[in-house]
Amino acid sequence: MCGIVAAVGRVDDPLCRAMLARIAHRGPDDTGQTRCGDVWLGHQRLAIMDPGGGHQPLVGPDGRSFLVANGEIYNHRQLREELGVERFTTGSDSEAALHALLVDGPVGLTRLRGMFALAYVDATGSLFVARDALGVKPLYWARKNGCVLFASELRAFDAADRPLVECFPPGCSWSPRGGLVRFADAVPPHVRPARRARPGEEPDEALLKSVRETLVSAIEARMMSDVGIGVFLSGGLDSAIVAAVAAEYARRHGHRRPLPTFAVGTPGSPDLLAARVVAEHLGTEHHEVVMTAKDAVAALPRAVRAIEHFDVHLVRSAVPNLLLAEYASRHVRAVLTGEGADELFAGYPDCHREPYLDPDALQSRLVETVEGLHRENLQRCDRTTMAYGLEARVPFLERDVIELALSIPPEHKMTGPGVEEKKLLRDAFSGWLPEEILRRGKLQFGHGSGAKDALSAALSTRAASDDEEEAAFCALWRAEFAGIRPERTLGRSFPVHGADGSPEGAQAVLPHR
Repeated sequence: MCGIVAAVGRVDDPLCRAMLARIAHRGPDDTGQTRCGDVWLGHQRLAIMDPGGGHQPLVGPDGRSFLVANGEIYNHRQLREELGVERFTTGSDSEAALHALLVDGPVGLTRLRGMFALAYVDATGSLFVARDALGVKPLYWARKNGCVLFASELRAFDAADRPLVECFPPGCSWSPRGGLVRFADAVPPHVRPARRARPGEEPDEALLKSVRETLVSAIEARMMSDVGIGVFLSGGLDSAIVAAVAAEYARRHGHRRPLPTFAVGTPGSPDLLAARVVAEHLGTEHHEVVMTAKDAVAALPRAVRAIEHFDVHLVRSAVPNLLLAEYASRHVRAVLTGEGADELFAGYPDCHREPYLDPDALQSRLVETVEGLHRENLQRCDRTTMAYGLEARVPFLERDVIELALSIPPEHKMTGPGVEEKKLLRDAFSGWLPEEILRRGKLQFGHGSGAKDALSAALSTRAASDDEEEAAFCALWRAEFAGIRPERTLGRSFPVHGADGSPEGAQAVLPHR
């Protein structure tokens, strides 16, 4: 996990260096940059694989090819065998991306299994930029006369360039000569339409086994690390499954210490209590961040700035995530999370109300939500962790898991008498967790951690509605990211109700700092 900056055309080197400095938090271990003709590449490194030998920009064997990458290539060991181990000079997983592009050109992107945003310069000096299909890793660009700029976060861009900044589309690559080209879809086209269940069809053991094995494989692939790795454990079903598989993997592979798990919540909150049950059952090295209402409120402005977003629900849920990431970063360099399970297995309450009681409508809703994750939950997940140089990995959003989950008839994900939400996923991991956790009902993270109640109580005299609270967050966002156009970067416009859109207006709603 790292941060990257790239530029092509009439490049201003001092501007590029300033952009890179603004995202130094994403990679506190090392800084690298190079100039190749009319291309500039910069990299801030968080060293997880081959800490001593994976300096970027990585250089090809010809001495004229270069790559900077943010993310992880989980099948890098397989690619080493396929491409020839003699080509490799480091243990960095990113080097697999370099050689895949050297051998296959742009087609090499289809060989990569992981999360990434990368910029590559070939032997002719031509720039090639790409982002993974889900958009797990962030990337933005600004196209202006004579130059195109790329960076991992909005804050990297200079004030003069901010009005031009756009979200670089997931699953796409770009080069000056070829333009923007789609190479992968977040949701494979053949599973977008619902496969309707046959009359009387129910999930059988073969399906449960397939779900279990596919998810176990995705979790185990994300355990690769030459430094510490842990799990964010909310106490809910999704993170508990991830922790159960990861803890077993750590034992089987002789890790020197039990799997570290991290939970956050207000004193006595449901998430903290449930996480303790899971941790004790699995024998993990468990850590808790006990959050007070004062802690939560004080973190609100920081959350807006960290996640680069003003959506009220994202900001509220970012508060406990931010506090947890700050603590966990002192113990590990990477964590696994349960992000994505609700989107694939219909875990949200609204999935089980009109208009989604029709199987086709439910499938469309799930597909649309997965495709939009890069601007919502994944943005929060990336920024809250990377604010402290911590890498978050999301095994539920592995390509094979998405493909399998969305190929399941929507009828198998619907609730009913005696059928709780995500029953199929619960049944697939029967015996892996205490029954009280396996059958625990869904609580949104902000509710389960106690953050929402703490924030509501503290803000009740100032914020009369979600609209006013979001407008206050928006005022903070505008002050921090002046010039950025949210419709181009966040997929939405500014709120039109509530606070007056100024930092002073925000203080009318939010507690004074």
